[in-house]
Amino acid sequence: MVLVVVFGVALLVAVLLSGLAARTVLSTSFLFLVGGALVSDGFLGLIHITPESEIVSVTADLALFAVLFTDGMHVALPKLRANWRNPARALGLGMPLAFLFMALVTHYLVGLDWTTSFLVGAVLAPTDPVFASAIVGRAEVPAKLRQLLNVESGINDGLALPVVLLLIAAAGPTADSAEASGSAIALELLLGLVFGVTLPLLVNGLVRFRLLGAEPKLQPLLPLATGIILYAACHLTHANPYLAAFSAGAALAHVSPEAKISFEPLGEALAELAKFAALLVFGALLTPQLFGDLSFGGYVAVILAIVLIRPASLLISLLGTTISRKEKLVAAWFGPKGFASVVYGLLVLQSGIPQAEEAFTLVAVCIAFSIIAHSSTDVPIARAFDVDELIGIPDKDQPSTVPPGEGHLDTRA
Repeated sequence: MVLVVVFGVALLVAVLLSGLAARTVLSTSFLFLVGGALVSDGFLGLIHITPESEIVSVTADLALFAVLFTDGMHVALPKLRANWRNPARALGLGMPLAFLFMALVTHYLVGLDWTTSFLVGAVLAPTDPVFASAIVGRAEVPAKLRQLLNVESGINDGLALPVVLLLIAAAGPTADSAEASGSAIALELLLGLVFGVTLPLLVNGLVRFRLLGAEPKLQPLLPLATGIILYAACHLTHANPYLAAFSAGAALAHVSPEAKISFEPLGEALAELAKFAALLVFGALLTPQLFGDLSFGGYVAVILAIVLIRPASLLISLLGTTISRKEKLVAAWFGPKGFASVVYGLLVLQSGIPQAEEAFTLVAVCIAFSIIAHSSTDVPIARAFDVDELIGIPDKDQPSTVPPGEGHLDTRA
C-alpha cells in the first residue's frame, strides 16, 4: 500500500507541474524516475523493490504493451505506404549499425565477452519516443519526422526481441539450444502479428452485426477490451505481445476510425498511467549501489551510446534521403532507451547467464541517462520547429474531436 500512496503523490505532483513541464526542460518522466529512486532502499527506504521482484517485469511489460497499442493507432497506413522508405532505412540499416557499434563499445570498454556484448547491443537497440512526446506529438513538427520516429519505435521492439532471446540462449548453459530456439521465436513473432491483425478485424466484424453495437458512452471500452484480450492471449500462447500490440493498434485504426477517435483520450491516459507506474518502479532500482557497480568504462559506453552511437547510426542510414538536415539531426538525437530495453534487460538478468548482472547494470544506467537526456530536451528542440503552444494543438489534417474544455487531444499522425 505504501507503493500506491507514493504513486498517487507522484501522480498529483506530476499533474500539477505538467503545464510547466510542457514549456520547459522539466520532465514528468524524470519526476517519476527520481521519485522512485528517492523512496527506494537506496534513500528513504519506503518501498523495497529488487530487479527480481515480479512487479518490475509486470509494470514494464504492461507499459510497453499499452504504449505500443496506442502508438500503433497513430500510424496512418496510406501515408506509411507512400512514405515507407525512411522508416525502412532506420530499421534495416540504422538499427543493425547501432546494435553492432554498441556491442563493440561494450566489449572493449566494459570487458564483457563477445556474446554478452552483442546481447547488450540488442537490448539497447530499440528506441522509445514516448520520452520525446514534444517531438512526436506536435503538428508543427514535419510529418516525415514524426512518422519516422513513431514507426521506427513501434516496430524495432519486436525486431530486437528474437535477437535478444537467441543471444541469451547462446550465452547461457543451454547454448546448444540457440538454433532450436530460432523456430520457436519465429513462431512467436508470427503469432503476435496474426493475433494483432485478426483480433481487431474480428471485433470490427462483430460490431457490424445488426443486433450488436456499442452504446456511445461505452464505445471507448471496445478497443480497451480488444487490447486486454490480446494481451492475455499473447501471454497464454507465448506470442510476441509487443508486435501484436503495435499491429493491433494500426489495424484497429484502419478498419474502425470511429473507434480510434473515441478511444484516443482514454487510451492516452491509460498509456500515461502505465508509463508513470513503470518509471516509478524502475526508478526504485536506481540505487547508489547500482551506479557504483558500473565501471568507468561502463559510463563511457553509456555516454557514447546516447551521444554518438545512435546519432551516427541513424545519420548513416538516412544518407541520400530528402529529409532536411535539421530533421535528420533531430531524428538522430531522439533515440531514447525505454520500456523495451527495461523488459529485455530484465530478461537478461533473470536468464542466469554468467555476466547477467554486469550486463543489466550497464543497461539500467544507460536507460536512466537516456530518459533524463531525452525527456529534458524534447521541448527546447520542438521549439526549433516554431511550436508556440505545446498543449492541445489539433492536427492540421484531422478535425478536432474533443469539445472545448474537455482535455488533451493527441496530435500524432
